[in-house]
Amino acid sequence: METPPKFISGPARFLDDRIGGANFLKRNLRKIFPDHWSFLLGEIALYTFIILLLTGTFLTFWFRPSMGHVIYDGPYAPLLGVQMSEAYASTLEISFEVRGGLLMRQIHHWAALLFVASLVVHMLRVFFTGAYRKPREINWLIGIGLFTLSLFEGLTGYSLPDDLLSGAGLRITQGVLQSIPLVGTYVSFFLFNGEYPGETVIERFYALHILLIPGILLALITAHLVLMWVQKHTQMPGKGRTERNVVGAPLLPAFMGKSGAYLLFTLAVVCGLATFAQINPIWLFGPYTPADISAGSQPDWYMGFLEGSLRLMPPWEINLFGTAGGTLPLSVLIPALVPLGLIITGLVLFPFLERWVTGDRREHHIADRPRNNPHRTAIGISAITFYGVLWLLGANDLFAANFHVSLNWTTYIGRALIFIGPALAYWITYRICLGLQRSDASVTAHGVESGGHPAAAARGVHRGAHETVGRHRGARTGQDPPSRCCRPRRTGTGCRPRSRAGRSAGSG
Repeated sequence: METPPKFISGPARFLDDRIGGANFLKRNLRKIFPDHWSFLLGEIALYTFIILLLTGTFLTFWFRPSMGHVIYDGPYAPLLGVQMSEAYASTLEISFEVRGGLLMRQIHHWAALLFVASLVVHMLRVFFTGAYRKPREINWLIGIGLFTLSLFEGLTGYSLPDDLLSGAGLRITQGVLQSIPLVGTYVSFFLFNGEYPGETVIERFYALHILLIPGILLALITAHLVLMWVQKHTQMPGKGRTERNVVGAPLLPAFMGKSGAYLLFTLAVVCGLATFAQINPIWLFGPYTPADISAGSQPDWYMGFLEGSLRLMPPWEINLFGTAGGTLPLSVLIPALVPLGLIITGLVLFPFLERWVTGDRREHHIADRPRNNPHRTAIGISAITFYGVLWLLGANDLFAANFHVSLNWTTYIGRALIFIGPALAYWITYRICLGLQRSDASVTAHGVESGGHPAAAARGVHRGAHETVGRHRGARTGQDPPSRCCRPRRTGTGCRPRSRAGRSAGSG
């Protein structure tokens, strides 16, 4: 190996003489990471979080988190002379007067959407491959905490511009808080410092959005990465891969170079979206006033399930002791708390319930193929279907308006699909997994088709021939390859025992 350049060896020797980090760096920089495309999904969340921190810092230089009233006199002519909050006016200033401000706003918004999406996709990868099993239950719980906090981070950031669209979302939040029994009114008064909308909610959301929640997210992401580093990464089944090793490339230079390129690719995608795809044009919505609401308004995608559940829920309520004891608005309380509560609680409990049901308390470092655990895969697809129906029906008014169908019928169909859809998705997914397992077993037992048999084809007889799969292919399919005492029949239709010394080929 060539001697490293002096500009590297000199500082390295200087640091090692003073802090003794040579052995630590040598050990960790050669750490092996498995090479599979699905493991890069979680990195998208990390890279978009970095983009959010950088662009968010830029936006704080000009944003004014105040609900104080001002008269707009900026360059956007349609809003000249309109009364608005300082928060809305400063957002317009960033968009139209700060050089690069609109681009930064859109990069920040697209990165936020991609951050939540990458978290969801990463969690689905971990769930379907069983990567949450022992010893990674704590890291799974940290991931759930990251996902939950990202929803609140998105809600607080979405509300900061104080435009008509975000104000409508904030009004729904206030209605959900007030629907909570016993303490709902007090929580609402505490958040808004009095009656809605108050004069301080933007300032409070701003503090939560740029200080408290990002700090917790940063701490959880650090803990997540440290645990992953200590426990080592899971790997997909394949040749030479066992529960005791990791097959892949070292951190330096292979994995670090790949990650650096992936960071630049993620940044390029986000910047491309921000440049060519307009998002959240608040100047078209106007400033928020509690008396106004825009038609066809939709929240960001990660809050779409809440919109759908509110629209599908029948107008149920309970009047306690007539009206003297208060009203319990089930039409708001159930859709606001139950769907997300079911999903989050199910994700938290699933590793422990699975271990209790299966009795499997071993450590797992080889990821499952989803088809090889059909019940888990079917449960996951059912949850996705449940969420997807709620998310889709959050736009039932747009479906009714654009496809000229009855709004009531879209609601009735959605109420039926919320129960039928997950059950049907479970059954279909389970049957597909079993079919794929049988296909893998057939390939492992009989081999893969390799065309017609040459001698038979010369006689005008066409027979299918098979070639046995290698042991690495059996490892990928999760099926054991044929044992050494088996060999393919000449016709390629199966295996027959190989004769052994001292025993005839047909003996038992």
